[in-house]
Amino acid sequence: MKVMNLLSYYYLIKPFIPRRIQLALRRLMASRKRKNTTNIWPICPSAGTPPKNWSGWPNQKKFALLLCHDVDTKKGHGRCTRLMEMEEQRGFRSSFNFVPGDYSVSSELRRRLGESGFEVGVHGLKHDGKLFSSRRLFDLRAPKIDKYLREWEAVGFYSPAMYRNEKWIAELDIEYACSTFDTDPFEPQQNNVWSIFPLWIWNEAKARGYVELPYTLPQDHCLFAILKEQDTRIWLDKLDWVAQRGGMVRLNAHPDYMNFDGTRRSNEEYPASFYGSFLDHINKNYAGQYWHVLPRELARFWRKTMAAFPEKPPKSK
Repeated sequence: MKVMNLLSYYYLIKPFIPRRIQLALRRLMASRKRKNTTNIWPICPSAGTPPKNWSGWPNQKKFALLLCHDVDTKKGHGRCTRLMEMEEQRGFRSSFNFVPGDYSVSSELRRRLGESGFEVGVHGLKHDGKLFSSRRLFDLRAPKIDKYLREWEAVGFYSPAMYRNEKWIAELDIEYACSTFDTDPFEPQQNNVWSIFPLWIWNEAKARGYVELPYTLPQDHCLFAILKEQDTRIWLDKLDWVAQRGGMVRLNAHPDYMNFDGTRRSNEEYPASFYGSFLDHINKNYAGQYWHVLPRELARFWRKTMAAFPEKPPKSK
């Protein structure tokens, strides 16, 4: 059986498998797949080609930097403040993206994030991988997603588990989405976009579009929980490669899997100091070279300069 078929089958039966067995199966499949994809992961050489008519980032910066955090669980929600403080101490800001159908999202936390210069996004309605499984289910959930977008004054949609249907996503009341990756053979739904730059997605039938911001550095859970990497070398190597090509460094790190206390870690956790050291490396080695903004700001820049059909101006904040 081909690895991709095995991966698809795994995600079909995943809800019925205990978590520890899920991890063991994913690690086995990832190990096999990693051996056969060294030519495209973690770096795909062709992904560094700039888009047509590209003239560079604002203020002649070498590359763009986006930091995002999908908060998958209630446990992750409880760790957001510590992660926010870690970034604040180093001069960084990011987007925190919540799953309102799976746990209660604190209005106080959202308020503090906004007042501190961070961004809030919607990470689907439920983290069950079913949003795009049928048109009927999408039509049931989409109005609820739009409702949270309005209530939270959010403009970004972050697709759970990277499942996606770009044409359907364009129907949401958003300015941008994060539902793809430049290259990642370990995700259940493939179709790498093969680019370290944003993309303009247009739904001709609905006459609506949005900016897609693919992640370009491997996600933390895959790197540390599935592939069992013991340091940030892959992050740093990919950072250097994207920076050299003037692309967009977008890292999605989950507070759910960060261990801040130095206590005994669970099977899926990694030291939060890994993320802190990554930020320190950027400050030390790339000071003044990168355009660090929130996702909504980068999306508005891309819509203004690179979108073929910028049908409406961004929502004012």
